[in-house]
Amino acid sequence: MNQRPLGNTGIRVSEIAFGGVEIGLPYGIGVQSEADMLSESEAIRLLHAAIDSGVNFFDTARMYGASEAIMGKAFRDRRDRVVICTKCRHFRDSQGGLADSDALKKIIETSLHESLSALQSDFVDVYMLHQADREILEHEDIAETFQNLKARGLIRATGVSTYKVEETQKAIDSGAWDVLQVPFNLMDQSQSEMFPLAARRGVGIVVRSVLFKGILSEKGRNLHPALKDVEAHLKLYEELLGDSLPDLPTLATKFALSFNQVSSVLVGIDRMEYLQKALTAADGDYLDEKTLARARELRYPEPEFLNLVKWDRMGWLS
Repeated sequence: MNQRPLGNTGIRVSEIAFGGVEIGLPYGIGVQSEADMLSESEAIRLLHAAIDSGVNFFDTARMYGASEAIMGKAFRDRRDRVVICTKCRHFRDSQGGLADSDALKKIIETSLHESLSALQSDFVDVYMLHQADREILEHEDIAETFQNLKARGLIRATGVSTYKVEETQKAIDSGAWDVLQVPFNLMDQSQSEMFPLAARRGVGIVVRSVLFKGILSEKGRNLHPALKDVEAHLKLYEELLGDSLPDLPTLATKFALSFNQVSSVLVGIDRMEYLQKALTAADGDYLDEKTLARARELRYPEPEFLNLVKWDRMGWLS
């Protein structure tokens, strides 16, 4: 497994990052309850297999159920072999409001100490804002609190998870964040316009939603009727498949790793077969110039429709 620099942090990460949400709570197409999930012991074996296969980058969050605690048990005797990214609790209340500065600082620090306890570690490699919007990114006290945690050695790098391109640009322009986690995949390529700017500023880019919650895989079949145009669009990618690109998940993963500004591609993994597929795809041999150009042409024409949160709320992913 190749490693790439995580921006200017001095940290090197595997090209595949192990996405930890699926081992912590029911998530994804066809996963309805804990009965559909791995047991704790199975999840730990999977995490160990990932390390032994060369994966060193693991992504989790305070909001991912048991994910941090499972990683803590898996990594307590091999902490020096892993890079852990976790995310702070959400800031907004049930009405969508933000607390005052003192309360926000308390949320950030309390969430981190909860994470450190669950992870059985005295530091986190990358500590991120979770679902940061423009108002949160413009809040100077939030960025200052993260910088103070870094100065105290509790975190090695600051990070932010964004959704919109304008939020990503705001985070880069602020100069406060070392790492960005952004959605990017074959269907929705909007964030790629920010990749050159991030590279110039030394900000690491971690790509999430590379398989679009499983839709860019065998799960992208027999979708809800409201997604019929999405399902039809998926068939367009078949022209790119062949011996070196045998299936859609391989194409999707290699596509994201074909951008040298991308430090790592986050893949949700809750089965050994998914780990093996990710490892096979991340072989250092990515899309040639012609194939990459064609893949870029095949982006979905209405990226604003590609709203997984809305789809989930509408019941289109069940």
